[in-house]
Amino acid sequence: MDRRKSLKIIAGTAIASGAALAGCNPGTEKPETPAVAKPEFTIDRNPDELKHEQDVLDMDKYFTDHEMATITVLGDIIIPKDEVSGSASDAKVPDFIEFIVKDMPQHQTPIRGGLRWLDMQCFKNFDKSFVDCSSAQQIEMVDQIAYPEKAKPEMAQGVAFFTLMRNLTATGFYTSEMGVADIGYAGSKPNQWNGVPQDVLDQYKVSYTEKELKECISF
Repeated sequence: MDRRKSLKIIAGTAIASGAALAGCNPGTEKPETPAVAKPEFTIDRNPDELKHEQDVLDMDKYFTDHEMATITVLGDIIIPKDEVSGSASDAKVPDFIEFIVKDMPQHQTPIRGGLRWLDMQCFKNFDKSFVDCSSAQQIEMVDQIAYPEKAKPEMAQGVAFFTLMRNLTATGFYTSEMGVADIGYAGSKPNQWNGVPQDVLDQYKVSYTEKELKECISF
C-alpha cells in the first residue's frame, strides 16, 4: 500500500510544547533576553518578496498550542514516516501551515473552524479531543471525512476541512527539502547532446558538415 495514496495508522500523539522559563535575578540588573535568530534566505529573491516574507514571519503566532498539536497529528496521518522519508511534521509542515494562514488569511476561519469541528466530533464519539484519542480512534474519525464520495452528508464540513488540510500538507511536504528528495526530483542538470541520430539523418538524406561535427556536435 503506497503511503502517498492511502492513509496509514500512526502512533500519533500531540507534540508537547515546552514553555521556556526565565529565571529571576534578585540583583538590580535585569536578566538579558536571548536574541532570537531570524531565518536566513539563501535563495535569490526579489527584495519586496523578502520583505513580505519577513513581515509574515514577524507576525504573532496564530494557532494555539492545542491547534498546532492537532495539525501535527493530522499531518502525520496524511503523510506518515516510512522507509523512504520522514513524516509531515519531520518536514516542518505544521510551521508551513502556520505561515500560510498568516500569509493567506482566507484560510484562517476554515482551518480553525475545522479543528474545532473535529474536536467536537471526537468529544461526541470518544469523550476526548482529537489529539487525546488513540491512534485507532483518530483513524476512525479521519476515515469519515477523508473520502468525499463515501462521506455522509452530515460530515460535509469535516470533508471540506480535511480536503484543505490534505492539500496544504501535501504542498508543504513536497516543497520541502525532504519532500523533493522523497520523489527523487533532481532539478535541471546540464547534459550532452550528440546531435540528431544517424538513422534520422539517413531517413531525411541530410548530414552534418565536418565543421559542424567538429565544433558543435562531437564531445
